[in-house]
Amino acid sequence: MLPAFTSLRHFSTTTMRRAVSEFRMTVPWGEMRGQVWGPSNGRPVLCLHGWADNSGTFSTLIPLLPKDWRFVAIDFPGHGLSSHRPDGCLYTFPLYVADVRRVVEALQWKQFSIIGHSMGGNVAGIFSALYPEMVDAVVLLDTYGFLPTQMTDMFKNMRKGIDDQIHYDNKTDERKERVYTYEKAKERLKAANPFLSDQSADILLERAVREVEGGFVFTRDFRINLKNIVNNNIEQCLHMLSLVKARVMLLLLGLRLKTQNYSVSSQTIKERLQITQCPGCFWTGSSLSICLFRSWSWLVLEHVCIFWSRVFRMPTSGATSH
Repeated sequence: MLPAFTSLRHFSTTTMRRAVSEFRMTVPWGEMRGQVWGPSNGRPVLCLHGWADNSGTFSTLIPLLPKDWRFVAIDFPGHGLSSHRPDGCLYTFPLYVADVRRVVEALQWKQFSIIGHSMGGNVAGIFSALYPEMVDAVVLLDTYGFLPTQMTDMFKNMRKGIDDQIHYDNKTDERKERVYTYEKAKERLKAANPFLSDQSADILLERAVREVEGGFVFTRDFRINLKNIVNNNIEQCLHMLSLVKARVMLLLLGLRLKTQNYSVSSQTIKERLQITQCPGCFWTGSSLSICLFRSWSWLVLEHVCIFWSRVFRMPTSGATSH
């Protein structure tokens, strides 16, 4: 079934204003939702948010990008306004990849580009390896595109994820949605993400909460917190990396690089990149760049347009959008 685009509205900040419509498509367990910017015949770009976020992640980024392109930012199942997965169903990377495949099939996109943040970047990496002919360019935000797991942890994770899922399924009587005032919900979101500005929190909350009697409840599915049971080791990740044909830009948050505890496996992937330095960022030639901005405003990548043409400079013949 083709997706529906409804509820035309405008998103604006102090410096920009851009029309956005609501994306809706039917899936076997309900519907997937999202947001759409740009003309229907524009160059197609799919935007994939991170874990526990929603398509609002891109609401202040898209207005900075080419206005004649077609941007579709989805809410993954269990996130934002999209339906939760069916009871008893686990949230895994292969299923997120299948979600992307459903969306692009409904959009009738034969070739397109992807912007993926964090978990969304990992989904983008796997999709680009499985369907290399469909993806011409990828921008990865705060991720290498693959999330290697140590072999010794893979089966521990699988066991824990299965046990946690069964425990959750058996505790139906204890599941109660906690109701918050809007300000308390905002405080909780900012406590978990202390780098969020008030404006950024408000943007995410547009799709992260729904109003009920007495206040607001969070829309995300608690099961996204359970351990992911499908992991890939470093050898599998490197093989997938070799299958990617798209041009790739990698943007990492410099501040977090100092504190994030990357695994040995992630370091191995990083070492496969040939990096040369230029003012303000690190480059790997024409195919990949790692840019460490001196300052980062969450949801507003003020410098991204500087690098945009480098990764998206190939001709667009063969790419279609509906």
